[in-house]
Amino acid sequence: MTAKIAYDDIEVGTELPAQTFPVTRAALVQYAGASGDFNPIHWNEKFAKDVGLPDVIAHGMFTMAEAIRVVTDWAGDPGAVVEYGVRFTKPVVVPNDDQGATVEVSAKVAAKLDDNTVRVDLVATSSGQKVLGMSRAVVRLA
Repeated sequence: MTAKIAYDDIEVGTELPAQTFPVTRAALVQYAGASGDFNPIHWNEKFAKDVGLPDVIAHGMFTMAEAIRVVTDWAGDPGAVVEYGVRFTKPVVVPNDDQGATVEVSAKVAAKLDDNTVRVDLVATSSGQKVLGMSRAVVRLA
């Protein structure tokens, strides 16, 4: 698969449209059901605090999946992402209120590579803290 964006039209430094993603306790329960990851740190406040966390935290893979949406929305084809990796630096703490948390994601083209691919570097934050480090995707363009 290739993106709908032409490789020749993209320059290093091109910024992708930033997005903000809401994270609620309900979304975490739904994700747990879909992924099979029912670790209580993702839904049980008492358990999360008992193991030293500030509150319930989002699944790392949930955070990672939300972040890559900035790239897949820009590319127009999720199949255009040929490589994606992150390091988890801080948890996304999700309070038990009507607001939950948010993950803010920005991204820019960091390098043009061979075979019509580009490397996109992402920055994901929540509550002013970087939650993903070394977040990079390689995307095949048209």
